[in-house]
Amino acid sequence: MRTLCASTLIGEFFVIGFAGLVAMKSDDLTGATVWTVCGIGMLLSVLLCGLITRPGGIQLGWALQVALVLSGFVVPMMFILGVVFAGLWWASVHYGRKIDEAKARWAAAQEAAEAPAGG
Repeated sequence: MRTLCASTLIGEFFVIGFAGLVAMKSDDLTGATVWTVCGIGMLLSVLLCGLITRPGGIQLGWALQVALVLSGFVVPMMFILGVVFAGLWWASVHYGRKIDEAKARWAAAQEAAEAPAGG
């Protein structure tokens, strides 16, 4: 699960940065505001790569997905990209867990197969 989720989060890192470049064109926002918010989002996406397997890591990832969708109020294209990345996040969590379960079953089967041979 960690690899899939981390890949999604790294993709979000770049999307947030590019959204910041687009948001800079807005006359309503200062550069400091844009890059403070984008910087926090980018930092959070990188930090979450290491926190995925810890308690609350997945929930923090969902909070980032919600924030990404809500950023569409500043950069309208982010509504679409936010929903796309929320879908990718769901798929990463869902299928990542299935892969982890399959790896655990395979490792248990290998261990069981080696036990009589070693005995």
